[in-house]
Amino acid sequence: MNYSVIIVDDHPLFSRGLSQLIETQNDFKVIGIAKDRAEALSLLDSKKPDLVIADLNLGQEDGLELIKDCLAFNPHLKVLVISMHDERFYAERALKAGAKGYIMKEEAETNVISAIKTVINGDIYLSENEKARLGDVLSNTQKGPFDTINSLSDRQLQIFTLIGKGLGTVDIASKLNLSIKTIDTHKENIKAKLHCASSAELRQMAIEWTNNS
Repeated sequence: MNYSVIIVDDHPLFSRGLSQLIETQNDFKVIGIAKDRAEALSLLDSKKPDLVIADLNLGQEDGLELIKDCLAFNPHLKVLVISMHDERFYAERALKAGAKGYIMKEEAETNVISAIKTVINGDIYLSENEKARLGDVLSNTQKGPFDTINSLSDRQLQIFTLIGKGLGTVDIASKLNLSIKTIDTHKENIKAKLHCASSAELRQMAIEWTNNS
């Protein structure tokens, strides 16, 4: 059986390389490449793929929301996330959003075909390290320095990331179609969860975290 694949990534060189790698497999064919949410949803409508491989970092767009959009469009669609974002922070969130697998770009060359085949067969793909970490989290046996970031809701993490990318309150409110008051409330809740004494401290933490995630 042949499976059709759409790639969503805003780095053309990476997308083309990934497409060429996938097409070394006789049972998979890349039928479209999108660089953002609008192009992805257009391809979903016109091409009806079996699998979407999506990055979480699409410029200023939120990849977690894209996963939800894809599954709202087609609940039976398989989604595999391939991202530079550290799996410790994002893999569990991606699965909760509806993805069936998460692979970091640094391991894509060696493991992406295995990840694709796992997901298309209806199973969950995660690295061995992430499987072990999630097992520890579920059994409440592991506590670590990442617990505070992981305590943020998806919306709070989205805002925290945008702060780290240099956006101010007005810009974030406009981008997310929320009121300035709502963004300010989220920021205060984020500050409380991350034990930040000031907005400047929150901004510095967000910048450092975004640059290293």
